[in-house]
Amino acid sequence: MSTDDPVLRRRAAATRWASIGQRTGYLLLGVAFVAFIVGFARDFNDFTVTLIVGCLAAAAVILCPAIILGYAAKAAEREERTGWDGH
Repeated sequence: MSTDDPVLRRRAAATRWASIGQRTGYLLLGVAFVAFIVGFARDFNDFTVTLIVGCLAAAAVILCPAIILGYAAKAAEREERTGWDGH
Protein backbone atom coordinates (compact mmCIF):
# COMPACT_ATOMS: atom_id res chain seq x y z
CA MET A 1 0.00 0.00 0.00
CA SER A 2 1.05 3.50 -0.67
CA THR A 3 1.85 5.78 2.24
CA ASP A 4 0.08 8.58 0.35
CA ASP A 5 -3.27 6.83 0.74
CA PRO A 6 -5.65 9.33 2.34
CA VAL A 7 -7.56 6.56 4.12
CA LEU A 8 -4.41 5.30 5.81
CA ARG A 9 -3.46 8.85 6.80
CA ARG A 10 -6.91 9.46 8.30
CA ARG A 11 -6.78 6.14 10.11
CA ALA A 12 -3.34 6.96 11.52
CA ALA A 13 -4.62 10.36 12.67
CA ALA A 14 -7.69 8.74 14.25
CA THR A 15 -5.49 6.23 16.05
CA ARG A 16 -3.22 9.02 17.28
CA TRP A 17 -6.17 11.11 18.55
CA ALA A 18 -7.72 8.03 20.18
CA SER A 19 -4.46 7.32 21.99
CA ILE A 20 -4.18 10.92 23.19
CA GLY A 21 -7.81 10.88 24.31
CA GLN A 22 -7.41 7.61 26.18
CA ARG A 23 -4.28 8.79 27.95
CA THR A 24 -5.96 12.05 28.92
CA GLY A 25 -9.15 10.33 30.08
CA TYR A 26 -7.36 7.75 32.18
CA LEU A 27 -5.13 10.47 33.64
CA LEU A 28 -8.25 12.40 34.68
CA LEU A 29 -9.67 9.24 36.29
CA GLY A 30 -6.40 8.81 38.17
CA VAL A 31 -6.48 12.40 39.38
CA ALA A 32 -10.09 11.93 40.54
CA PHE A 33 -9.11 8.73 42.38
CA VAL A 34 -6.16 10.37 44.13
CA ALA A 35 -8.30 13.40 45.03
CA PHE A 36 -10.94 11.07 46.47
CA ILE A 37 -8.38 9.22 48.60
CA VAL A 38 -6.94 12.51 49.84
CA GLY A 39 -10.42 13.85 50.56
CA PHE A 40 -11.38 10.65 52.36
CA ALA A 41 -8.23 10.68 54.48
CA ARG A 42 -8.61 14.33 55.36
CA ASP A 43 -11.82 16.23 54.93
CA PHE A 44 -13.86 16.71 51.77
CA ASN A 45 -13.80 20.44 51.17
CA ASP A 46 -15.43 22.27 48.26
CA PHE A 47 -12.28 22.24 46.14
CA THR A 48 -11.75 18.49 46.51
CA VAL A 49 -15.34 17.67 45.60
CA THR A 50 -15.27 20.04 42.64
CA LEU A 51 -11.99 18.53 41.46
CA ILE A 52 -13.35 14.97 41.72
CA VAL A 53 -16.61 15.75 39.93
CA GLY A 54 -14.87 17.84 37.27
CA CYS A 55 -12.28 15.15 36.56
CA LEU A 56 -14.93 12.42 36.36
CA ALA A 57 -17.11 14.48 34.03
CA ALA A 58 -14.20 15.44 31.78
CA ALA A 59 -12.96 11.84 31.71
CA ALA A 60 -16.40 10.61 30.64
CA VAL A 61 -16.63 13.19 27.87
CA ILE A 62 -13.10 12.51 26.59
CA LEU A 63 -12.71 8.79 27.23
CA CYS A 64 -15.93 7.42 25.71
CA PRO A 65 -15.35 8.70 22.15
CA ALA A 66 -11.63 7.94 22.37
CA ILE A 67 -12.26 4.28 23.22
CA ILE A 68 -14.83 3.93 20.44
CA LEU A 69 -12.55 5.64 17.92
CA GLY A 70 -9.64 3.42 18.94
CA TYR A 71 -11.66 0.22 18.52
CA ALA A 72 -12.98 1.41 15.16
CA ALA A 73 -9.49 2.17 13.85
CA LYS A 74 -8.17 -1.19 15.07
CA ALA A 75 -11.11 -3.04 13.53
CA ALA A 76 -10.62 -1.31 10.18
CA GLU A 77 -6.93 -2.16 10.26
CA ARG A 78 -7.67 -5.80 11.12
CA GLU A 79 -10.31 -6.07 8.40
CA GLU A 80 -7.94 -4.65 5.81
CA ARG A 81 -5.14 -6.96 6.91
CA THR A 82 -7.12 -10.20 7.23
CA GLY A 83 -10.35 -9.61 5.33
CA TRP A 84 -12.34 -10.64 8.43
CA ASP A 85 -15.03 -8.16 9.43
CA GLY A 86 -15.91 -9.77 12.77
CA HIS A 87 -19.27 -11.18 11.72
